[in-house]
Amino acid sequence: MAKKIFDNFEEILGSLILMVMAVITFANVITRYFIMRALAFTEEITINFFVWLVMLGTAIAFKKGSNLSMTLLYDFLPKKGRKACFILGTALSLVFFGLLAWLGYIEVMDEIDLNVTTESLDIPVYYYTIALPVFSVLIFVRIVQAALATIRRNEY
Repeated sequence: MAKKIFDNFEEILGSLILMVMAVITFANVITRYFIMRALAFTEEITINFFVWLVMLGTAIAFKKGSNLSMTLLYDFLPKKGRKACFILGTALSLVFFGLLAWLGYIEVMDEIDLNVTTESLDIPVYYYTIALPVFSVLIFVRIVQAALATIRRNEY
């Protein structure tokens, strides 16, 4: 059961976040229409959850091997050339998301130290920005998993 949850973590969490976004956005539309007042917090939550969805979508893309790639040149390379491109692309992705996780961690620590709060809900900003380092680590893990699977299958 735990393996199934881990294997589908992004899809499960993404579905829940999307559902929350839809419900609160719908509630905002209804209140604007009937009460003539907007619920300011709904925009704050929706915008920040959208960033979470982008990060989760990136993890899903790497997990399924469906991330965007340019194959025009890659397809014409010999196997050694494709392997070199694969290694370079994987290494650059790992460096990027490792750096993003580290810088996201620094940002979260700064927000905690400075006690930064959101405008409408007046909650700590790091409640939202904690997703950056956490999901960057998740993406990092998914890149490693996908790379190992590609190496095992010897499909470059």
